[in-house]
Amino acid sequence: MTSVAAFAALTAAGMLAALRWLRVAQREHYLSGSVSRFALRWWRLPVNGVLALGALASTSAMAAHPLFGLGAALAIAAGPRGLGLRGRSSPLTWTRRLKAVAATTLVLCLMVTALGAGLGSLVWAGAFTAIGMPVVIDAALALNAPIERRLAQRFIDQASRTLEAVHPVIVAITGSYGKTTIKSYVAHLLATSRRVVASPASFNNAAGLSRTVNEQLTPGTEVLVAEMGTYGKGEIRDLCSWVRPDIAVICAIGPVHLERMGSLDAIVEAKAEILEHAPIVVLNVDAFGLAAVADRCASLGKTVVRYCTTDQTVVIDGESIRTGDLGNAHPANVACALAVAKALGSSPQSLVERIGSLPVVAHRRAVTVAESGVTVIDDTFNANPAGAAAALSLLVTCGAVEGSKVVVTPGMVELGKLAYEENTRFARAAAARISHLVVVGQTNRRALVAGASTASGESGRSGPTVVTVATRDEAVAWVRANLTAGDAVLWENDLPDHFP
Repeated sequence: MTSVAAFAALTAAGMLAALRWLRVAQREHYLSGSVSRFALRWWRLPVNGVLALGALASTSAMAAHPLFGLGAALAIAAGPRGLGLRGRSSPLTWTRRLKAVAATTLVLCLMVTALGAGLGSLVWAGAFTAIGMPVVIDAALALNAPIERRLAQRFIDQASRTLEAVHPVIVAITGSYGKTTIKSYVAHLLATSRRVVASPASFNNAAGLSRTVNEQLTPGTEVLVAEMGTYGKGEIRDLCSWVRPDIAVICAIGPVHLERMGSLDAIVEAKAEILEHAPIVVLNVDAFGLAAVADRCASLGKTVVRYCTTDQTVVIDGESIRTGDLGNAHPANVACALAVAKALGSSPQSLVERIGSLPVVAHRRAVTVAESGVTVIDDTFNANPAGAAAALSLLVTCGAVEGSKVVVTPGMVELGKLAYEENTRFARAAAARISHLVVVGQTNRRALVAGASTASGESGRSGPTVVTVATRDEAVAWVRANLTAGDAVLWENDLPDHFP
């Protein structure tokens, strides 16, 4: 009976764990391996490390008596602390795909249980599935992946037929950052002369692009601007097998997704898949590795449009174009959009007047003034080192001269081995210009606090006041309680709550 009680407790704890980790799987786009990676992030936190050690110690003690399994069950049910069952900013949503993953997870758990029962170790089977739930869910994701690809293929086939029938000029854009903004700029610049469809928001994978084509591409569409993202080698090549670019663009190379890809060279290689079959390529030769890529493409007989920026001048194939005041627009993004227009046969110089009305993309350095009189800069979408630096420069110009300048941030993620260095560098740069640094969550807290402290020590000034909060809601409450008219706040990045 004691073994049955311990098994029941472990099974209940495993069910609670499954709800937590299924939510992570959904937020991480159902990529196998992502759940275990996040589990390590959460269990490494000090408060959760104690729970993890308790669970492992209790499990080991089951060799002496099965009832020690109750301790393991309690630790697993309680942790990791901070990762809620349903979530606030990233709630669990029972879609068809999530239900399929949950069903496969259940089957795997039942198989482990049956094996344990056959070996006379039922309680150990319960401990394995409860403690190892992230691994079990990752296995379920891997098993379901071929089925999901097959289900998605019918939408891709439909999109392929539509593309063949409408036959627009396809501009495919990739890069470590900036691609969503550039996509909107290209559509804006071309809007007066051509019928353009651009993939909405960040629809940059097979599901998003097939949906764009199937729902928005109509006869008479002349240009399709397709954003393409990737988490690794082969993904963009697969996209280009049916969304075949006439013009392929790489706008930036940086450490975004370095955690997944390992090196900047690997990022260049993965992004360069977009160029393989495109007759015309547009490349930011200021970016890491792309000058060499441009030379290689030219040697293969492709038409290469090279661009770069200097101050308020963009340079496209050696021609300097004076753009004037770009407002909040990043010069490299404007340069890329003009280079694409040139690749499509338009004169970049003739489009300069339209630069003043470029759209502001949501959550990318969008400036508003709240009713309280506080200037708010919303730069919460996918922060990267270059964009964060630009947003910080913008903050300095906002609000009253004597007003407080505040940065609220959880830091930047998926930077791999550069995460600590880049977050420290950002906090150090911010510290010299701001009055307060509000650090959200624990993912990058140590690096951000260290950067702010180092900067204050180097400059000899007291440096900013560092405030640490657990959640974005707490940060909002702090801003509302402490800032008044004339102050300015930069919201830099916004991690969903499946991040620590």
